[in-house]
Amino acid sequence: MRILIFCFLIVLLYSCTAGRLAFDPAKKYSPEELQKDYTIFQNILEESHPGMYWYTPKDSMDYFFREGDNKLKDSLTEPQFKNILAYILSKIDCGHTTVRSSKKYLRYVDTARLKVFPLSIKFWPDTAVVALNMIRTDSVLKRGTVIKKINGQPISFIIDSLFQFISADGHNLTHKYQSLSNRFNFGQLYSSVFGSSDKYKIDYIDSSGNERTGIVPAYDPKTDTSRRNLMRPFPRQPKLTKRERKKLQLSSVRALRVDSTNETAFMDLNSFGRGFHLQKFFRQSFRYLRKNHINNLVIDVRGNGGGSVNNSTFLSRFLSDHRFKIADSLYAISRKSRYGRYIQNNFWNDLFIRIFSHRKQDGHYHFGYFERHYFKPKKDNHFSGTVYIITGGNSFSATTLFLNSVIHQKNITVVGEETGGGSYGNNAWLIPDVTLPETGIKFRLPLFRLVMNKNYPKNGRGILPDIEVAPTVNAIRRGDDYKMDKVTELINTAKKKNNQVSY
Repeated sequence: MRILIFCFLIVLLYSCTAGRLAFDPAKKYSPEELQKDYTIFQNILEESHPGMYWYTPKDSMDYFFREGDNKLKDSLTEPQFKNILAYILSKIDCGHTTVRSSKKYLRYVDTARLKVFPLSIKFWPDTAVVALNMIRTDSVLKRGTVIKKINGQPISFIIDSLFQFISADGHNLTHKYQSLSNRFNFGQLYSSVFGSSDKYKIDYIDSSGNERTGIVPAYDPKTDTSRRNLMRPFPRQPKLTKRERKKLQLSSVRALRVDSTNETAFMDLNSFGRGFHLQKFFRQSFRYLRKNHINNLVIDVRGNGGGSVNNSTFLSRFLSDHRFKIADSLYAISRKSRYGRYIQNNFWNDLFIRIFSHRKQDGHYHFGYFERHYFKPKKDNHFSGTVYIITGGNSFSATTLFLNSVIHQKNITVVGEETGGGSYGNNAWLIPDVTLPETGIKFRLPLFRLVMNKNYPKNGRGILPDIEVAPTVNAIRRGDDYKMDKVTELINTAKKKNNQVSY
């Protein structure tokens, strides 16, 4: 039996290796192949994307499409073509409309163990600070080191260049800074746009405040001896049951911690997605808060990229002190696509729009239920205590719908940074993937345009916090949770004030 298992593993390993070797990442596609994919790409967007000209006028988008088309005169690799598509998508100013590599290319990257840019960097306006260095022997470019240049190019130039390939809602820059700051995203995009290298010249500020220059090698996972200890066998651990694995997964998405001394609960909420039993979690959590007389609730949605509107609305009803709507308008611009064979779940998406939407005088197909329906606050276990909601650039999509329904209440304070999701609305709801036939590159295609509140300014910003808490170099250097620290300060200040009043 052991021999059979061993042979199976050998065959499997050989198959994976052979598959990877058979794929050529440097393969170039002919101008004819690229043009076919590009035409489908442009036509689908113009036909079905509901926010094509929301922030960018049609004549400007036409210019960008022509600019992309002019770059298809020669053969290109998949990453080169993908960059052209990413550049154009960023001009739509829709954070839900993004592009990713083909399945074959992603499989290659997952198994090739390529050299990568070694630094994870935290970005905010005019500042770039090392958050993590994968070269563990490097005693100079440590956490908290301020970076001024990479390969002779100022950080401001690099940021402006990379922003041209990042999609965001409206004119939101917080989401773009956060996208670069998300772990090692910067290195991947930097290498894609500026090219990879075996070593990088870094201009930085040393501990004395002087500008220095150093050379850092690319991180090579194949030669990283510092990680060999990870290969040593660990003492055998009890095998987790299916139920235990599921519980561990759920706790990474949503969790409730309670500090009974300060009568404060901390709800970590990293998604509104389906499959996490969120409505059950919310019911149990707010029942617990009521029974244990918890007066302060901190909801952390810094990493919440959205998900199901039903889940975000369910949470809102436990907190809102008034009736609220999800949207003033929610509509698709078409019911059927000429390019349905390239669009994921096209039959079901088309059926959904036909059943649940109705064409109005503006020619659009409106989802009338959410345009008309008001949701009422829950009576059972409704929370009326003090609420602090922590936000950031990764707070996106359904998270902004949740915030929009409660942000102006007297008992609720939003702390942190501008949300990545737009305050006026977004393009979302149904978001199938489109697969281009020649290259296999995919892009996301939102089918509905949602305006949360038509009276909000259409300025392309996210939801702004009541109390802004921005990163600092010292906070990054120390590894502080500076937003949570601010919330703790607010709770303690309020507690002291209440104690003084009671005296």
